[in-house]
Amino acid sequence: MPRNMSFMLTKDQVYKKEKTVTRRLGWKFLKPGDVVIACEKCQGLKKGETIRRIYPIRIIGTEWIPLMDIDQDDCIREGFPNMSPWEFVGMFCREMNCTPSTEVNRIEFEYLPRRSCYGF
Repeated sequence: MPRNMSFMLTKDQVYKKEKTVTRRLGWKFLKPGDVVIACEKCQGLKKGETIRRIYPIRIIGTEWIPLMDIDQDDCIREGFPNMSPWEFVGMFCREMNCTPSTEVNRIEFEYLPRRSCYGF
């Protein structure tokens, strides 16, 4: 079974398949072709909660870049078409407790059809 990747802050964009890029502070092991399962939330589940899987996604590419290097096109691909790059950077820094110069893993992905072999 592929690993789970949380999209707690952008689950609506993932359900609508509007998001094709994500930025992470980790996931160094990812490489093109890897498949992971996009989930609503993977950690910090309360008693009785279960992981809610959304879609399997295939990694197209990854690169480590400064967070502040985001452009408007990537804001759109991140699922925030009405947000400027600096608004995105501010939101990311608040949520992830980092700075604009922090190196982040820019992960590009595509959606795969749901299949029973992925467990949902």
